[in-house]
Amino acid sequence: MKRLIGLFLMAIAGGVVALASYKLIEKSHPSQLYGTEMKIPVHAASYFPGAALNQPDFETAAAISVHAVVHIKSEFQNKSSVYDDFFDFFNLGRPMPNSPIEAFGSGVIVSGDGYIVTNNHVVQDAESIVVTLNDKRVFKASIIGTDPSTDLALLKIDAANLTFLAYGNSDEVKIGEWVLAVGNPFDLTSTVTAGIVSAKARNINILGSKGAIESFIQTDAAVNPGNSGGALVNTRGELVGINAAIASGTGNYIGYSFAIPVNIVRKVVEDFMKYGKIQRPYLGIYYKEIDDKFAKDNGLSSIQGVYIEDVVPGGSSDKAGIKKGDILISMQGVPVNSKSELQEEITQRSPGDKISVSLMRDGKQIDTSITLISENESNVVMNDDKIIIHGATFQPITDQEKKRFSITEGFKITRLDNGLLRNSGIREGFIVYAIDKQLIHSFQDLKNALTSRKGGVLIEGVYPNGLRAYYGIGI
Repeated sequence: MKRLIGLFLMAIAGGVVALASYKLIEKSHPSQLYGTEMKIPVHAASYFPGAALNQPDFETAAAISVHAVVHIKSEFQNKSSVYDDFFDFFNLGRPMPNSPIEAFGSGVIVSGDGYIVTNNHVVQDAESIVVTLNDKRVFKASIIGTDPSTDLALLKIDAANLTFLAYGNSDEVKIGEWVLAVGNPFDLTSTVTAGIVSAKARNINILGSKGAIESFIQTDAAVNPGNSGGALVNTRGELVGINAAIASGTGNYIGYSFAIPVNIVRKVVEDFMKYGKIQRPYLGIYYKEIDDKFAKDNGLSSIQGVYIEDVVPGGSSDKAGIKKGDILISMQGVPVNSKSELQEEITQRSPGDKISVSLMRDGKQIDTSITLISENESNVVMNDDKIIIHGATFQPITDQEKKRFSITEGFKITRLDNGLLRNSGIREGFIVYAIDKQLIHSFQDLKNALTSRKGGVLIEGVYPNGLRAYYGIGI
């Protein structure tokens, strides 16, 4: 009997120690965090027992989130397989030839009047989109805008007084922090899974284009087919990301999922609401990540920051006095050590924003500021042998290339930075010989065609492999 009593007391003591080891998760008033339908009392701890036990309060965050996450059904005639490796969140089945394809995903209501954010790959090129709310109401949705470079899209349904999620701040998300993944994959009701933030600023090369912007939040919260476009929320019920991808060879969750940071999401949504298109800022540098070998080869004392290989003449960085060989170490006080971190900081800014930066030059730190310009602004640099327009460097083609492609004039894109042309799908090596059916004979012709005309233009050209291509872009 004494032995049994002793074991019982040890078990109680062990339980007390285990409970004491949990970190207290700070809670805020939930009714301030989302839309208008749901009311949660101020004294939430009395309704959610986890709070009293000093455990992470998943119930509060889940209660806030589930009514703001929707089911999305998109109908296509054809669906691209560009995202199949990580974005296979579709119940495609085996449709008959020429029959419509249905794809399913999730979305997050971000305003009470019916704006919904989701992934671009869920709705791009869809002929019909139907949204089902958590209370089973069904609406047809229209596309306000899509942005393949971030894999985000904004939808609108004709509804009012909807529950919506408040934006958090993804810059403040910490590795090891508890998060919930909320989706509505099966047109039933929203589902919730929990995990922690495993890493930030992940670039997994999934979006399939050179101009893609990837700086994912990596979590171990289970995300499976149909959760794409759903919410990643913190324990306060704030939106901190949009779930986008899973690392899997089978299309099913095996331990890692990836979400687009909410600071990028918020910028994209606000641009679509205000302007109908993305207002992308342009930094005007070519840069390289620094690793141990690069640091040793170039005599650098640290591997912190990104190395500036070149500066676009007349661009934002050039006007701020930034030089080739400088090392950019932070922006707005946030350390920048990779392409992903740099992209995340720039993508959440707008043209005209003034940002503080810190640089290392000749072993000394320099603090300055940069006023960002739009990537679509006419930032033209022209000399005798090349012209730079919208981030693309053009040079005249050789006589051999003229003969090979049977053209009298042409200008090859020898370098392609982030900008209007690359975002339109054009790739390095493309030779432009006509714009709006007019042959291009000089750099001045090229400049006039790509900067002076309003609206859209049709670019004609040929790739080095002989493939002729046409691109319609908006100026």
